[in-house]
Amino acid sequence: GGGGVTCILQDGHHFEKAGVNISVVHGVLPKEAVAQMRERGKQFKEANNLPFFAAGVSCVIHPRNPNVPTIHFNYRYFEVNESDKRVWWFGGGTDLTPYILNEEDCKHFHKTLKDACDKHNKEYYPKFKKWCDEYFFLPHRKESRGVGGIFFDDMDYPSQEKAFSFVQSCANAVLPSYIPIVERNINKGYDYSDREWQLLRRGRYVEFNLVYDRGTKFGLFTPGARYESILMSLPLLAKWQYCHTPEKGSKNEKLLDILKNPREWL
Repeated sequence: GGGGVTCILQDGHHFEKAGVNISVVHGVLPKEAVAQMRERGKQFKEANNLPFFAAGVSCVIHPRNPNVPTIHFNYRYFEVNESDKRVWWFGGGTDLTPYILNEEDCKHFHKTLKDACDKHNKEYYPKFKKWCDEYFFLPHRKESRGVGGIFFDDMDYPSQEKAFSFVQSCANAVLPSYIPIVERNINKGYDYSDREWQLLRRGRYVEFNLVYDRGTKFGLFTPGARYESILMSLPLLAKWQYCHTPEKGSKNEKLLDILKNPREWL
């Protein structure tokens, strides 16, 4: 049961596709979802008929101009009711996917997220930055989806109130982390090769979301879920080219090197 609201901007002047999902759902966990959670260490005594409640907000913005990176964020709360106890946790993160590398933009993005984390615990940013690098990784390509950010899951510490306060700080950091980057780059020029490279990188985005993303898998496992909303994170256009490698010494090769070897930006 439950539901949500999805708002989509498609084929805009500056944003090729952007979407926001807000969902509040409840029901019984599908067996596949229980198995997925057990793999992460959730010790459920029962595998059948586990009632759950989930609330979350997610957003992805795919700009038209390759000088402007894609941003994605998702913050969520989850509860599972067993016969003798209630298990709860928060999860989420914010990450950036550039197409034309601008190191100052990456530093600004990471600094804003670090400041949000540091208000609560100075160990959070390095821990969640590393987790983000590991999570948004395509094993078959041996490269990251982007330049990371922060990612965490199963946060049931230090208390429910403090965990929620941390999630609020992270969500409030999204606009300050991204809007200045958009404003600096939205009117920069680009050529056909930049656009082609952007579409190839968008192909990697699709691969990750459909093959590896935990939220997408959970949504597709859930009977009655609204699949258009689950797949709203996919770009409007993407491209695959057989055995494509960027030109040696090019800016695209430099970006790819960073995607294969995640960097400490701060």
